[in-house]
Amino acid sequence: MDTAKSMLDNIDSILLNGAKLIIDKVYDSIGFNQIEDEVLRQLVVARLCQPLSKMATVEYLKSHFDEDVSLNKIYRYLDKLYNTQQETAQRISVEHTFSVLVGRIEMLFYDVTSLYFESFREDVLRSLGFSKDGKTSETQIILGLLVCENGYPLSYSIFNGAQCENYTMIPMIDDFKQRFKIDDFVVVADSGFMISRNIDLLRSEGYQFIVGSRIKKMKGEVQSWMKSLPHEDGLYHERLLDNGDRLIVTYSSKRAAKDTFNRMKGVERLKASYASGKITKEKLNKRGYAKFLKIENDVRVSIDEDKIKEDEKWDGLKGYVTNIKLPSSEVVAQYRGLWMVERAFRISKGTLETRPIFHFTERRIEAHVCLCFIAYKVYKEIERIVNLLNLDMSVDSVLKIANTITTIRLRLPLNDKTITKTMMLTLTQRLLKPIFDFLEVLGVTQ
Repeated sequence: MDTAKSMLDNIDSILLNGAKLIIDKVYDSIGFNQIEDEVLRQLVVARLCQPLSKMATVEYLKSHFDEDVSLNKIYRYLDKLYNTQQETAQRISVEHTFSVLVGRIEMLFYDVTSLYFESFREDVLRSLGFSKDGKTSETQIILGLLVCENGYPLSYSIFNGAQCENYTMIPMIDDFKQRFKIDDFVVVADSGFMISRNIDLLRSEGYQFIVGSRIKKMKGEVQSWMKSLPHEDGLYHERLLDNGDRLIVTYSSKRAAKDTFNRMKGVERLKASYASGKITKEKLNKRGYAKFLKIENDVRVSIDEDKIKEDEKWDGLKGYVTNIKLPSSEVVAQYRGLWMVERAFRISKGTLETRPIFHFTERRIEAHVCLCFIAYKVYKEIERIVNLLNLDMSVDSVLKIANTITTIRLRLPLNDKTITKTMMLTLTQRLLKPIFDFLEVLGVTQ
């Protein structure tokens, strides 16, 4: 009993730091410890475990890990991150990805998203623009992201919120190629970037590419060919375009059902919106499903059934334009990798809460996005390790369980030394033991 009491009396701290132990090891194994500021490590841990405002982050770091970081210190560090460390963070991410992929990056997937603010004041970075979040009144920024195979993040760029996304892709890819001296890759982007200017630049600069096709905007004879194709799943139809590129078209019954459903919903909304049947020609918005409206005598609006029937001919069809020589099935399979960028945005906006609602200056906004980029890279590496160990768990589940794991620190009265023990007491906590063992074998040190 006396021994037990003596041990309890000598407990220096009990920390809920299981998640931090995992994140620290992964952070170091990637190479982010090359950035010697400990504040960055602390902010990444907080972003992955408890994404909060910077003020709430100060309280979180103290209550969970007994780490004292002042709010002013965080803000000073964000300025430093903006001024000197953004490039280093992206370089570290690319170098680590190279090592994971054995020295070769073959696919470059590009997409953009918008991040909106609870503000209506525009500045050099924040502007009103087309919002992917449906926020038409708030200012926003545009975030462009490059990922490679398996969804590993490589690079990002921030654009003014009013920037047309079509014009963001080529500058970012050119910049990536120049900075990291990588050129033997295939650019993959969705149909939103399928404008003649982009295709001409990709071709003239020698890039290989796979881009979603805007099939309804192609030449009449090509459209007629596509609409005549058999509606059968699993077939790949190919046509050589005038400029030498390949157009590949597929049909999916699942996509057709979705197209039909979405159109029916859109038309029903139109009928409800224009129940009176009257609207001025100037106010009529022809975007989206409003294209199915027709105007009679400049004032009366009605549903154009002929346009609906014409649109039905496109249901289920999807086109891809490419200049590479892979079989059609492989081209389509590679294109479908774009879901990894979409997933990156979902995780960033959701789990990591990237939207910088508490920052209002250009440097703080960019530093916050850089922080979230680093956190997402760590997230993806944890995911890779989980998959490598064949664990049937998500990263979110791993971190949730790890957040319940404690470390006890004892101070020995005879020599004032400390000993620590990480406690995995429950069956659920022990599910993470393979991860801790794997990271221990890596030999990375904090």
